[in-house]
Amino acid sequence: MNLEVFAIFLALGLLIFLALRGFSIIVIAPVASVVVIVLTGMPLLESLQETYMSGFINFTKNFFFIFLFAAMFGKVMEDSGAAAVMARGILRIIGKNSKMRVLLAIVAISAALTYGGIAVHVVIFAMLPIAKPLFKELDIPWHLFIAAFFFGAATFTMTMLPGAPSVPNIIPTEYLGTTVMAAPLIGIVVAIATIFLNSVYLRYALRKSEKRGETYRNMKNLERVEDDQKATIKSKEPHFIVAILPPIVLLVLLNIFQVEIIFALVISVVSGIVMFWKFLDQKIKTINTGATNTVLPIVNTSADVGFGAVIAASAGFAIITEWLTTMPGSPLISLYLATTILAGITGSASGGLAIAMEALSETFMQLGLDPDIVHRVATIAAGGFDALPHNGGVITFLVVAGLTHKDAYKHIFATGIVGPVLATIPALALAILLY
Repeated sequence: MNLEVFAIFLALGLLIFLALRGFSIIVIAPVASVVVIVLTGMPLLESLQETYMSGFINFTKNFFFIFLFAAMFGKVMEDSGAAAVMARGILRIIGKNSKMRVLLAIVAISAALTYGGIAVHVVIFAMLPIAKPLFKELDIPWHLFIAAFFFGAATFTMTMLPGAPSVPNIIPTEYLGTTVMAAPLIGIVVAIATIFLNSVYLRYALRKSEKRGETYRNMKNLERVEDDQKATIKSKEPHFIVAILPPIVLLVLLNIFQVEIIFALVISVVSGIVMFWKFLDQKIKTINTGATNTVLPIVNTSADVGFGAVIAASAGFAIITEWLTTMPGSPLISLYLATTILAGITGSASGGLAIAMEALSETFMQLGLDPDIVHRVATIAAGGFDALPHNGGVITFLVVAGLTHKDAYKHIFATGIVGPVLATIPALALAILLY
């Protein structure tokens, strides 16, 4: 293997190794970048100060306001009780009289909240007080929560379904001039396939757990980590119809009126504050906390992008890119592989996709591909190998749920990587036939 290519995979291995040991991506991304810089003979300080920080700053510059208003919107939905009202409404429809139904309810609630515009790192906090009493009541081992939550919040609603207001679905619009509704048929096909495959996995994981005699009480659970976590209900909450209005406003503005994403988010935040005015006990605190909640996600992602920028500037990346773009067969396969590999290297769907769009979008557009199909295939690809152990979201979800990689990463690997990657096969076949 060429030394420059080896340096990339060595840095990726180091990134995963350190992430599994609990180091922040903010720390390990520059460390992994130094490995690439030194082994490929790039100038050290110049590469860190110019290449790494350019990638870091450019991502923050381009997407800060999207992260900001998305986080504020999520906080308004959370503090007003609207997110919990939506969740309980869906739970009443699905029911809770079987373990499998509870798992599917967690999937459905997580999916509804994220597709409604609530950031996934906010949804995890909304889901815990809903899920804990259900898992305890039906004696479901807590590690299965991660399987259901990740399936619902970070797969088909994040990168597949057309119209989703997620950051990965927005990024290509900045480069390709597309909309979040790009190539809807392809997105729906891969979403359906993912839902089917992951549902099969959920049933398999539940049955395997039951055969082992695992229960909520005899396995590690949230109660032992955070005894004061309680599913509280606010004294005053909006009606279900009112609770779902701001997410509907956001989806309508984005997909029907095609309003610029930042304006759509601002309008949704304002409409949420107005509609939930009497349900927000500490309005200024809600706004301030929503704003400060922006910092860690965007810094984590920007650190990933900075590492990716160093990778993109290395000689090894040029070799890998040439190999991917000159592969025999459809360029859509090359596009998928290039994007998902970048997402895996950076450990971030947003980060990997941003690098792919920056470095490769013009290359694939010059091949005569439809911008809409480039948008959808690249976005779907970003949700493949991004969920490797060093992903910042993966680490956050496990920590918040009181679990470790050893306890539950197998569920993330199955629902976040295996399911979506296999589901892409029929979608790519359809894309090649149609486009």
